[in-house]
Amino acid sequence: MAPIAMVFGVLLTLLGGGMYVYTSMVSITALIPAFFGIPLFVLGVLARNEKFRMHAMHGAALIGLVGFAIPTYMVVKGLIAGDEFGLAKGEQTAMAVMCLVFVALCVKSFIDARVARKAKEAAATPTN
Repeated sequence: MAPIAMVFGVLLTLLGGGMYVYTSMVSITALIPAFFGIPLFVLGVLARNEKFRMHAMHGAALIGLVGFAIPTYMVVKGLIAGDEFGLAKGEQTAMAVMCLVFVALCVKSFIDARVARKAKEAAATPTN
């Protein structure tokens, strides 16, 4: 799961950096996806170490969850208010979708790890 966190971190960073460069904006808000992507990448690197894996991946899942919730809220709020679906809303939607996919992969990974741990414990327990 660590490489997946690193990939999504890079994708979010590229989204933010690309929008910042593409729009030639002076506004730092175009970089918001990068502010989520960089810590996600760092946590992915930390998760490569078995000692830090569980905590790093739970932190990465939390970042993904917040990275989904906030842009989704902003897009829905803007659409309800009648705002135009422009470049900014497109970036927020792309960020929300990426983070949702990442969180779904995290949940699947957590479930798989739990099932594997239970199976390992069951195999280690002697039956009489």
